[in-house]
Amino acid sequence: MPYQNILVTGGAGFIGSNVAIALKSRRPDGRVTVLDSLRRRGSELNLPRLREAGVIFQHGDIRNPEDLAPPREPYDLVVECSAEPSALAGYDGDVRFVVNTNLAGTINCLELARQCKADLLFLSTSRVYPVARLNELPTVEQPTRFALVDGSGVPGASAAGVAEEFPLDGYRTLYGATKLASELVIAEYRHMFGLRAVVNRCGVVAGPWQMGKVDQGVFTLWVLAHHFRRALKYIGFGGTGKQVRDLLHVADLIDLLELQLARMAELDGRVFNVGGGLETSLSLQETTSLCRELVGNDLEIGADETTREGDVRVYVTDNRRVTEAVGWRPRRSPREIISDIHSWITKNEAAVRQALGT
Repeated sequence: MPYQNILVTGGAGFIGSNVAIALKSRRPDGRVTVLDSLRRRGSELNLPRLREAGVIFQHGDIRNPEDLAPPREPYDLVVECSAEPSALAGYDGDVRFVVNTNLAGTINCLELARQCKADLLFLSTSRVYPVARLNELPTVEQPTRFALVDGSGVPGASAAGVAEEFPLDGYRTLYGATKLASELVIAEYRHMFGLRAVVNRCGVVAGPWQMGKVDQGVFTLWVLAHHFRRALKYIGFGGTGKQVRDLLHVADLIDLLELQLARMAELDGRVFNVGGGLETSLSLQETTSLCRELVGNDLEIGADETTREGDVRVYVTDNRRVTEAVGWRPRRSPREIISDIHSWITKNEAAVRQALGT
């Protein structure tokens, strides 16, 4: 099996830890190392899981080049999962952390991959697509959601969602801008140094071991709030909770990454939109109904009609390019994803409560 010495950056985070554990389970004789600064609250919960899976933990920060020095036995694969993922990052005037993490940190990872002659899997984001462009797309208001419609005339936009041809001019939040800038730098490293890389522009990824927050991990936030009876409110677009995102189970993402790793030579240089797609999408209103049913608690949801900077009315991933390339489709439904998240919370309630400070 290819790739026997793997580094996963951001490897104690939600996506990174699940990816690292899966890579190790499928390569029992291989070496999987994770690098993480443990800055994000709750990431410490993943350390026992990583240890039990045989994954090596290395405390470090991708902002520091010295933390990414090539090891004696060079890595053959770097999976770049690290990020400051908040769409609100920088709006408080402190822009250095998001820029240094998401752009300078990626360059440090690229330097490591170059020196090791390793391949790169880069997890980018749907946030590379401009906010105003997305919000200008025509929608219809349905009883529980807003829905995209055909006929916008915008390349890459249809009722099925947003494809890779969608225009990239416009503002997109610093999170999205730094990830897009990283994609451009990756293209230069491929041209200059022959580095092989695949980029996945992920939508909302969800599942067990995610510490959901208002600005990142909204579906897990919703389940956590229902379980612990914490306050929630619909923010923006009239405060009705009709804004829509597709969601992707982290296990479905891992299935895709393995397919890509098996065909890296063929896929080198490709950029893919990766998400749940229209069939695996929910509005906040619909998420509330699912949570009430599966969690069993009925919360009164507040409303704030003010739309925040960076908020998007509807984002659904058009997966057709990646499906055509490797035959991958998400298999887990919104109900399964919400149920898996709740089962995880129930089984680990004390640790989750402590991590949340509840």
